[in-house]
Amino acid sequence: MLTLIERAEIFSPAPLGQQDLLVADGRIAWIGEGLDVPANGPIARVDGRGCYLVPGLVDPLAHITGGGGEGGFGFRTPELAAKEALRAGVTTLVAALGTDSLTRSPAQVLGKVREFRAAGVSAFMYTGSYHLPVKTLTGSVESDIMLIPEVLGVGEVAISDHRSSAPTHHELARLASEARVAGLLAGKSGVSFFHLGDGRGALAPLRALRDETDIPMRQLYPTHCNRNPWLFAEAIHWGKAGGWIDLTASSFPELLDDGERLAADALVELLAAGVPADRISFSSDANASLPRFDGEGRLIEMRCGQIGSLWQELVQACAKGVALETALSVVTANPAGALGLSGKGVIGVGQDADLLLVDPDTLAITRVMSGGQWRT
Repeated sequence: MLTLIERAEIFSPAPLGQQDLLVADGRIAWIGEGLDVPANGPIARVDGRGCYLVPGLVDPLAHITGGGGEGGFGFRTPELAAKEALRAGVTTLVAALGTDSLTRSPAQVLGKVREFRAAGVSAFMYTGSYHLPVKTLTGSVESDIMLIPEVLGVGEVAISDHRSSAPTHHELARLASEARVAGLLAGKSGVSFFHLGDGRGALAPLRALRDETDIPMRQLYPTHCNRNPWLFAEAIHWGKAGGWIDLTASSFPELLDDGERLAADALVELLAAGVPADRISFSSDANASLPRFDGEGRLIEMRCGQIGSLWQELVQACAKGVALETALSVVTANPAGALGLSGKGVIGVGQDADLLLVDPDTLAITRVMSGGQWRT
């Protein structure tokens, strides 16, 4: 069955105006006006008039097997369901382990990734974990990236955090180099995805990799860059120098009281500071633990990351004056580019048919298509 979405206002994420779009075999086959199709042919017509048609969201960090545990076993967060991701407009995501890589494993993440794929979500994963030596599936980061199709790179590696394994510069350089070379050989991004904590070192470990090794800056992808004021200040310089900046969309008021910025507010500030819009992404940190610690590292409170935060912060960014096409890029084309997912994040002929129909008045998602099929 072909699907023709008629007369929707298309954002690719750049605005393309009101056009028709044909979906065939899971991909976008045609965009334009006046396609001549038989009235009784094998085609499903969808009236897109009065709607925005935008790319499905690309989430570079979700803990689909759950996270947490910093306060003990009673603080473990639950697994994420694929239908929750689809309802939130997330059609592509990358899964990772969190702090706990003992009772949770890369094999569990891979199994859950394949469950998501069976449900229609384009799911991928990072090999590795917070701590070094990293946990892998096949015995090495290189072979995981080269031999397992779902593995894009290594992460979520913790730095500048009291929960990290305090990795040295040489350990991080070796890890990022292995991921990069394996990515080259496998035709993948081979990206190294870094968790940034509240440590005063902030981005210093990544600056050292940039300045003291030959690893291209684009291989280094730091997240939680809106976590605290000093990290955010460094992230502005990092982004202006050409580095990726990932902002965590999930938050809660007490974290904001501690100095965290909402992702929407951080986006506004980054753009005002002159950071290129195509260097910025949002991630949901879905189903991760969102802990608060006191000055001595003791847990005060913990909540759970939400997959729906990705679209919520996009809506908030638009309410604060960010153009829709810019806000969309942050949750579609930009993370897809950082992750080397060429078929994702953009509406264009030949791209995967991962699409959202959106109410232009409320910016509410009304329908979700992934892989050419309507899921909600």
